[in-house]
This record gives sequence, C-alpha cells and structure tokens, in this order.
Amino acid sequence: MALFGANVWRRVLGVDRATVIEDVDFDEESDTVVVHVRPRRATERRCGRCGVRAPGYDHGEGRRNWRALDLGTLRCFLQADSPRVNCAEHGPTVAQVPWARHGAGHTRDFDDTVAWLVTHTPKSTVSELLRIAWRSVGAIIDRVVADGRAAHDPFDGLTRIGLDEISYKRGHRYLTICVDHTSGRLVWAAVRKDKKTLNGFFDLLGPDRCAEIRLVSADAAEWIAEVVHERCENATVCIDAFHVVAWATEALDQVRREVWNEARKGGMSTHARQLKGCRYALWRNPEDLTRRQEAKLAWIAQVNMTSV
Repeated sequence: MALFGANVWRRVLGVDRATVIEDVDFDEESDTVVVHVRPRRATERRCGRCGVRAPGYDHGEGRRNWRALDLGTLRCFLQADSPRVNCAEHGPTVAQVPWARHGAGHTRDFDDTVAWLVTHTPKSTVSELLRIAWRSVGAIIDRVVADGRAAHDPFDGLTRIGLDEISYKRGHRYLTICVDHTSGRLVWAAVRKDKKTLNGFFDLLGPDRCAEIRLVSADAAEWIAEVVHERCENATVCIDAFHVVAWATEALDQVRREVWNEARKGGMSTHARQLKGCRYALWRNPEDLTRRQEAKLAWIAQVNMTSV
C-alpha cells in the first residue's frame, strides 16, 4: 500500500467500508493514480440493476476503470474486476459495485460533484474543470437525476404549486415548468407551452394526486386555467405575485409616459424632462431610493398636489 493506509485512501477517494483498497499505483508519465479495489464479500455478486444477490455468470470484460475525483493535479481511477451475474429478473448483468452507479464510468462522488457544479456554472466550464467530454457531463446529469427520482418521489405531497412558461434559445423556444410552493423546489419541466404538454404533467401525477392539489398560481394564460380546472377539481387558480407586480409596474410606466407626452405637447418642457428621468425612482422600493430619486418623487408629489 503506497504512502497511506487503506482507511486514509477510502476517505480521500470518498468510498465506504464496503470497498476494499488492494493497492495504489502512480504513473509518472501520464500523471495518474490507479487505485485497485474490490467489493467486500457481503456486497459481491449482486445485480447492478436491482441489487439482488444472484449467481455468477462470467468474468465480463475483465478489469475496468472508473474515473474518480482528481487528487490535486493528478487524475485518479479506481480499477477492479467487472464480472457478470445471472439475475432472475434482468438476466446476465454486470455486478453491482459500491463505488459507482450501474453503467457509469465514474464514481458516485464524481457524478455528484458534476451534478452540483452544473447547477452553478455552464456545462462547458464543468467539462474543462474536471477534464471530461462535454457529452459525458450530460450523461452524468441524466444518471444522477434518474437515481434521485428513484430514491425520492418529487410529486409526493404536492398541494400548492406554481405553473409558468419560460423562454430559452433567445426566446424562440419555451419550457412549461411546475414548482412546489411549500418547498420552493422545481418538480417538473417539459419542452413547449401548450395544453398537451401541461396535461402530460397531470398524467404523471395521476387522479389521486391531482385531487390533493388545493392552490395553483399562474399567469393569466387561459390554456393553463382551462387544464387546471379540468384536471384538478379541488384547486383554486390564483395569479402569481410576479405577474401582479410586473403588470402594476407596466401600468405605472404607461401612465408616466402619457403624462410626459401631455407635458411635452403642452409646452411644459421642464416638467417633461423631470418626468422622463424618474422612471427608476417610481419603480424602486422606498428603502432603496437614492437621495436624488427621493427628491424626484417629492417633486412629483408636489406637482400632483398643485395640479389637484
């Protein structure tokens, strides 16, 4: 065993005690560390898909590598045999290993790190940072999401939800999304914005869960309201706060423009200039106003009182 004991290597590699560390090799030419591992006997010969113990089938493709998180500037790999078992349900299948998901070429810690990073930075950045292919990032995301959905039902306990559509690809494409207002989580998203897409979400929920939904927030889109009324008989549809504020802000700005035009056409050039520069002062919260913006609002109030 090179440099450290097995317990230290387990901590460094992020594997549990179900993994036996056999040896560690360092390749100076390629700047890589290869850690030879194997599952403990209690976890051997289990189907990689369902985890049920099964009789051995063959040696599979022999020894294979799993990419682990880098050790500083060195790339690290776990290497082990990859035999197949004959599962009663799935047939000949690669045996389960405790350090990686089924069918993965990376360790669980590597997968989870990639999945966390892509929620904070673009895939291209993750690809460059971890030295993996751009397509590998997408495959890892699919793997982690599928694993999470299998372990936790994202639709469990939904009673208050929000529905909306958002644009991407410079506004040329749309996603329909659903959030859980109780937890604040995004629970579902699908490409396109239409009744068929939204009905697909309620098909996933099923009749019983649809009946449990009590409140649905959305914009004023009729297609959303129609689907909700049809599928969620116990739900009340309400306008979400974001659109209420957006509509109020738009109405305020429209009034400002109308007053500015009237002042300009009426020969009140000074008033027109003051109104033209007060757009952001009218939008901001009182506690966020600068002194100049406070003065503008005070001037508007004074002019308004004088005109009344």
